[in-house]
Amino acid sequence: MFSTEFLDLPPLVGAHGSVILPGSKSISNRVLLLAALSQGITTVHDLLDSDDTRVMLAALRQIGCGVQQDGSTVVIEGLGGQLPKAAAIQLFMGNAGTAMRPLTAALAVMGGNYELSGVPRMHERPIGDLVDALRQLGCQIDYLGQDGYPPLRIGQPTLRLDEAIPVRGDVSSQFLTALLMALPLVATRDIVINVVGELISKPYIEITLNLLARFGIAVQREGWARFTIPKGSRYQSPGSIHIEADASSASYFIALGAIASGSSGKDSIKVMGVGADSIQGDIRFVEAARQMGAQITSGPNWLEISRGSWPLKAIDLDCNHIPDAAMTLAVMALYANGTTTLSNIASWRVKETDRIAAMASELRKLGATVEEGADFIRVTPPATKADWKAASIHTYDDHRVAMCFSLAAFNPAQQPVRILDPKCVAKTFPDYFEVLFSVTHATTNTIPVLCIDGPTASGKGTLAAQVAQRLGYHFLDSGALYRVTALAALRAGLSLEPQCEQAIAELARQLPVRFVGEQILLDGQDVSEAIRSEEGGMNASKVSALPAVRTALVALQHSFCQLPGLVADGRDMGTVIFPGAPLKVFLTASAQHRAERRYKQLISKGISTTIDILRADLEARDTRDSSRAVAPLKPAQDALLLDNSDLSIEKSVTMVLNWWQDKQPFKPA
Repeated sequence: MFSTEFLDLPPLVGAHGSVILPGSKSISNRVLLLAALSQGITTVHDLLDSDDTRVMLAALRQIGCGVQQDGSTVVIEGLGGQLPKAAAIQLFMGNAGTAMRPLTAALAVMGGNYELSGVPRMHERPIGDLVDALRQLGCQIDYLGQDGYPPLRIGQPTLRLDEAIPVRGDVSSQFLTALLMALPLVATRDIVINVVGELISKPYIEITLNLLARFGIAVQREGWARFTIPKGSRYQSPGSIHIEADASSASYFIALGAIASGSSGKDSIKVMGVGADSIQGDIRFVEAARQMGAQITSGPNWLEISRGSWPLKAIDLDCNHIPDAAMTLAVMALYANGTTTLSNIASWRVKETDRIAAMASELRKLGATVEEGADFIRVTPPATKADWKAASIHTYDDHRVAMCFSLAAFNPAQQPVRILDPKCVAKTFPDYFEVLFSVTHATTNTIPVLCIDGPTASGKGTLAAQVAQRLGYHFLDSGALYRVTALAALRAGLSLEPQCEQAIAELARQLPVRFVGEQILLDGQDVSEAIRSEEGGMNASKVSALPAVRTALVALQHSFCQLPGLVADGRDMGTVIFPGAPLKVFLTASAQHRAERRYKQLISKGISTTIDILRADLEARDTRDSSRAVAPLKPAQDALLLDNSDLSIEKSVTMVLNWWQDKQPFKPA
């Protein structure tokens, strides 16, 4: 998962391949709570691993539920509708509405001593209509802050079940879901819920009803206005249950196929884990995407999408049935042939952020003309290619804003897009950007590369690794490639002298090397320590002086240039391997400073030496590297020189990042 302050997306030009979606958040958190309330043990398969599900699991453990987790499989030992007696418990619910609302209702009807709070945005999300309905039942709920909003304190109820319970349907369907899930716990008689006003987000109620039936609760309904929990209802574990992939998350890849896969029909995006028979309402996003021109085929557990009409067709759509996925349509509208209107989306205002305001603001940054109202948004794309703008997208700690706007990187003006706070996608799809990059591609010359070259012991590896981490880019330690090549040659019984040059080059072409975090794997074996010795460095210098070996490793080094970008360190990254890189840094320090640094490193490892010996060795190595016939060590003509003799690594990183920022079309984050 990207944990960087921002993530820059270079211009993307196409997409092809298959993606496996994470489990549905809506289904995952409902199933977890239903399993906890049930009698018996429930094994939940394919559970979504996200911030929201972690919040729910933590809360269930706190209230006394047995939870055992092994990857995406979780075993829940149900409470049988009875909470164990406990002292006051404080539950932190993050910004997870699918956990906060139903758990509030369940705890309120069962009773106890609980405080439920969340992040500041959760304390801005209304819950008053749910609390009013629960209070009418006799539940004891107090506001600990502003009336109508979390945080809440829950006490012991004095239940009254003789009257129908009214709940507003036009604020959030989660209020009705919460009551439907909680009331079977106290159904000593038929309990009636009346929905006041139009019920929004009806498909999410369909999910709730479907899952209640799986756990033994047969809710009777009269349209969308009246629901009855039958007397004697009791939760019973189904034994095991599988979580469908998230249909809302599918919307980004459906849109991706419609926008980017090409008009030939040969390229497509295949989405695995959810299909036409999904119980999730957001699967109807498929219909909307088809209206805009996407070509989509489907099976019971898959969708395949390719570009059809281009540009896409503007639509006017009531989106009550796809409230979350409709956000993706707003970004698809950037590629349409006119003005798209999405209406009946008032629920956007009370989600993780005010999504109508957020989408309008960020779409305008890209050059779109946007009109917004209380329950609609109207989007007209940039009139010409020249009207598109590079934009830094504020994500408002809202996962769906971040994922939606990644699609703007396909703009015809080839403008990059910056996503601020990309880690917010962890709420539902922690590895969203990794999955996106696995099926998208860019022209090679638009993938950003930052080169950091310099002599031995200048600190270029440490600097490059930290810059790559801050940018969320791939990292290439070219010196490690030469060290691994030397090690592989010696293990193969080859000398590192010129007479073995061709044999070493042939070995280098087939070099089975991988970088996994800080580990360097040779044919699956961790050789990190073996190649980082002084001897490993000397051997690397020997093989790097062999022209045939350097040629063999050029293609391997080019292969590291992958989305979203690359930071490469070495001695010829800017001069030979990536001469077109937009930023080249030549890092150096005096031989004395480098010798002192190396001395501290070796002494810390218990290796005896002197600074004078190390300085002489470094000076000799500098001379050898700068005078070799092939790719001698020297700054590229357009490289920026950075002498870090007296700079900390933090200051060096900051300086390089500032240079990089100066070359971007975005204002500082």
